[in-house]
Amino acid sequence: MADLNRVKVLIVDDSAMMRNVLQLGLSQDPMIEVIGTASNGEQAWAFVQCCRPDVITLDLHMPKEDGLSFLRRLMPVMPIPVVVISSLTQDGTEASVDAMEAGAVDVIAKPVVSPFSKAAMMAEVCARVTAAATAKPAPGRTRRAANSNWRADSVPQGFRPRSLIAIGASTGGVQALSRILPLFPADSPGIVLVQHMPEGFTNTFANRLNGACAMQVVEAQDGDIVRTGTVLVAPGGARHMQIVAHGNGYRVALVDGDPVAYSRPSVDVMFHSVAKVAGKNAVGAILTGMGKDGAEGMLALHQTGAQTFAQDEASCVVYGMPQAAVQLGAATASLPLDDIPARLLRALAAPAEMRPRAANPTLSTTPGDLK
Repeated sequence: MADLNRVKVLIVDDSAMMRNVLQLGLSQDPMIEVIGTASNGEQAWAFVQCCRPDVITLDLHMPKEDGLSFLRRLMPVMPIPVVVISSLTQDGTEASVDAMEAGAVDVIAKPVVSPFSKAAMMAEVCARVTAAATAKPAPGRTRRAANSNWRADSVPQGFRPRSLIAIGASTGGVQALSRILPLFPADSPGIVLVQHMPEGFTNTFANRLNGACAMQVVEAQDGDIVRTGTVLVAPGGARHMQIVAHGNGYRVALVDGDPVAYSRPSVDVMFHSVAKVAGKNAVGAILTGMGKDGAEGMLALHQTGAQTFAQDEASCVVYGMPQAAVQLGAATASLPLDDIPARLLRALAAPAEMRPRAANPTLSTTPGDLK
């Protein structure tokens, strides 16, 4: 970083007005130094060859070389933390998910150029840019590693009644989830998931995952039943997701509330609700992410007798949320990302006398399922 440990930032946006808004806003933070601006990917590429920033803020829709092309060129040779600042449109959300799969560490909706909202939005941009400087980005890679310990015979043949899987993630979570969710068999217990993303982006993300997974992946709606073979993704931004009892199972309740651990939806809120209604019939995992959201909730789940897992530091983009859980004593074990699916499923395995005689289908390993 620069002198005084300030975060050096390159702003890349084709709009001169937005470059000015971002430069003025970021420069108000004493921990940030804007060292340059660029109007397209070609200019940005030329800039990073001579002056390496700590963080790049990146628009995606630009002439000559768009942001996604630039990102895919940058990450394999110079993995600098990139924060995508994107418009909230269908094209914008699709491209933002592409960018996060390609290695961007965060995505933020473009600040509204209004005196009534600009200050608050720029404060969030400054905080996210500063936090991004600690990330360890990597080129997009969603396939399972060749040396993964996952094996077909590690999939249990049947699960305990009322089984439930709860997963929380933030920075780096799009890549992590795109890597591991396709490994869950179609008959896996229901999964409830909080991934920190802006409002409007999670539906696109869920649809993208649905095309790559054996399980059905959808953005959760209030009242949705948690079903075997389904992943319910908490909607971004507006409300928290709680899991409540429903007959012999569970359903989703989307509730209003202030951000918890600076997050809404909050992993903590979800884990606390799972601990209350499912207890040791559930398992939990915290994946890569900034901050400490989820640590206290996972401790509550762990204290019911549930098995809980944290992604290890070596495989995290940001070892914030998992580290907080480990330090709190909330994790049964700290594991490489690729080992987490098998451990979650084995923790919910039915006793031998309850298992079906015929083996259930094991994990999908066709190339199309592991995109």
